[in-house]
Amino acid sequence: MNTQAKLVNELKNITTEGQNPNTLDIDLLDSLGVLKKINTEDQKVASIVGLLLPEISQGVDLIVDAFACGGRLIYIGAGTSGRLGVLDAVECPPTFSVSSEQVIGILAGGAGAMYKAVEGAEDNRKLAIDDLKAINLSSKDIVVGIAASGRTPYVISGMAFAREQGAKVIGVSCSANSSYAQNCDINICAVVGAEVLTGSTRMKSGTAQKLILNMLSTASMIRSGKSYQNLMIDVNASNKKLYARAVRIVMQATECDFDTAEMALAQANNQTKLASLMVLTGLDSTQAKAALASNKGFLRKAVEQQGC
Repeated sequence: MNTQAKLVNELKNITTEGQNPNTLDIDLLDSLGVLKKINTEDQKVASIVGLLLPEISQGVDLIVDAFACGGRLIYIGAGTSGRLGVLDAVECPPTFSVSSEQVIGILAGGAGAMYKAVEGAEDNRKLAIDDLKAINLSSKDIVVGIAASGRTPYVISGMAFAREQGAKVIGVSCSANSSYAQNCDINICAVVGAEVLTGSTRMKSGTAQKLILNMLSTASMIRSGKSYQNLMIDVNASNKKLYARAVRIVMQATECDFDTAEMALAQANNQTKLASLMVLTGLDSTQAKAALASNKGFLRKAVEQQGC
């Protein structure tokens, strides 16, 4: 059997490549009919992801521990899966004021593949190893391999290499695969079933992966002190909208007025968490920085320490 015939045969056993019996007539429907079919299938995704909360929770615990030891969260994937990893990674600095090096998205084929497919990149095992070496992967890091099919050679190679380096590996897929499972410490497999459009894993599979990545990064940041109540207390006020959000967050966290929030932010060099602590406790910026440092960045603990 030649290589192509072998791959065709392999695809028969991949859940995401199956033909969905509920959408066989989709080419006969009007626009509303097509959308109803898509929406019906999409509604299944969140509940399937919900069944995986124990595994996702284990992943969050690994990431929190890694962050505490100076480790990084590294997403690696190809195609839609890889792009979703990049998307999650680039949102972390403005949302949580972390370094762009703390959460990294690696996409097969490089930055250009974000906009245009790079032929053969997902099949290149060596490329994954080179990409991880380029960021100086260490045993302190967490690598999340993302592949809807659970078979992408680039991703599996990266996961295997990461484990060889002593890094913990989390797998995020939508089709069970023994080789994939063997190369990760935590296997998060959201079997959402055949797509509305056969093989189009940017749909249900992509949605499931996005939900899981949201959970991994957001929960890890919350557990690392990046929220107060449910507020993005470490938001980076890097543009007018985010500055306005920072002002509003200080007002919400402290129940102060607009002028007080603006004054505190100015004294805190636009650091939302620091400004909030100053308003809540009456500490000056130097004292508030020390209080946050002694409580590892957790605002609620710093406030409680001051007896407020």
